[in-house]
Amino acid sequence: MQLAADQLDAHLASKLGALYVVYGDETLLVNEAVDAIRARARQQGFDERESHTVERGFDWSHLLAGSREISLFGGRRLIELRIPGGKPGRDGGEALAALSGHLSPDVMAVVILPRLDAATQKSAWFSALSQGGVAVRVDSVELAQLPRWIAARLQRHGFTLPAGDAGRALTDFLVARVEGNLLAAHQEIEKLALLCPPGPLDPDTVEQAVLNVARYSVFKLGEAVLGGDVARLRRMLDGLQAEGVAPVLVHWTLADDIRAWLRIRQGLDAGQALPALLRANRIWGVKEKLLERALPRLRTPDLERLLQLAAQCDLAVKGLRPDSLPRAPWEALQVLALSMLDALWPTPPSARQGRRLVLHPAL
Repeated sequence: MQLAADQLDAHLASKLGALYVVYGDETLLVNEAVDAIRARARQQGFDERESHTVERGFDWSHLLAGSREISLFGGRRLIELRIPGGKPGRDGGEALAALSGHLSPDVMAVVILPRLDAATQKSAWFSALSQGGVAVRVDSVELAQLPRWIAARLQRHGFTLPAGDAGRALTDFLVARVEGNLLAAHQEIEKLALLCPPGPLDPDTVEQAVLNVARYSVFKLGEAVLGGDVARLRRMLDGLQAEGVAPVLVHWTLADDIRAWLRIRQGLDAGQALPALLRANRIWGVKEKLLERALPRLRTPDLERLLQLAAQCDLAVKGLRPDSLPRAPWEALQVLALSMLDALWPTPPSARQGRRLVLHPAL
């Protein structure tokens, strides 16, 4: 059986399975799903809990033997198995496939995995687990979904948002403070629950209570570029600089995106299929959708020019003097990032309505 994470509570209210597989990259939501399964298991008498993490040399035979043991003292056990890499290997795959059909009546199992690609979800071991138990898919909360997610979490604590624009402004404020960090959003909402009584939320009170806990990921920069969102792009670059992220890592991420776009453009021009090119260049999720919309504007000469600009930026982040970019690493990175955005969104300045700007390099 396959379930989305938001279907889990209803499922647990009606029945409890013997085997669950929880998979996804959103740590907070994965942990919440596992916590819900644990709580329901305790209600059903599974008072003992074993926890295993798969590492090099893990003894799969010991796990299988333990899952088949019948308690001599009437206790019921919950076995949790974490596979951080998502790849159990041949022996592990065989053990997991066997696990689904050989659990003792006194044993319940939860297998915890990261996000799985399509090929892994079609593997024999994962198919056996999902068919013999309940597979719970935990999707990431993307930026566009975050306001609704925050509003729903606030409502759980009895808070109500102001009507109309004021409510949207309040959620936008919270989104800006916690972008890229769902756990931080959860923590800030929990803090509000301690500081504020249930009922209408006052924007001034929220602004004073909430810290700026945004944690920006270099791997989200490409989404801002592909989406043509200059305000978000500049905010992310400023946040990364403030958090002490190495400029070389930011440069590597941007340059890697340019190289991937060029490979995809050249592949399409050679008649290759887009899905295969996206997989080969490890582009999926939100970036995949954004790139598909941007592809008609991706031209080989522009991408080659961006690669030359990335080479100049590489000199700046290594402390050398580039020919056509500012010498300061973060200024050079801003020029590169905004040049990438302008290559994809060549809108005349007069038509941008304040959404974007062009940063001309200082020579």
